[in-house]
Amino acid sequence: MVALEACIFVTVIIGFLGLIYKSNVFMKIIAMDVMGTGVIAYYCLIASRTGFLTPIVTSQESTIPYADPVPQAVILTAIVIGLSIQALMLVATMKLARENPTLEVKAIEKQYWP
Repeated sequence: MVALEACIFVTVIIGFLGLIYKSNVFMKIIAMDVMGTGVIAYYCLIASRTGFLTPIVTSQESTIPYADPVPQAVILTAIVIGLSIQALMLVATMKLARENPTLEVKAIEKQYWP
């Protein structure tokens, strides 16, 4: 469990460092996606528990502990929002690529700086 947490933490750190140190816009988007995937993986790791059943309504009374469906809904929402944000950033990158010969941040800033 500790090794898995460490791997997820390293994934988040790699995404964060890529976001800071990469100068290409496309690579920054990929680094942001890696960081978001690490955060979602960490949340799934924390929320996972053994011995809990799926909350299915039956006619029998039961004292078996059921899993909470709210974390699952939060994770699905985070995945959908992350995908839509990534698609929006890629569309903006395509628009930048049509107007600029390069996707380097410094060159784009130099061109649009007054």
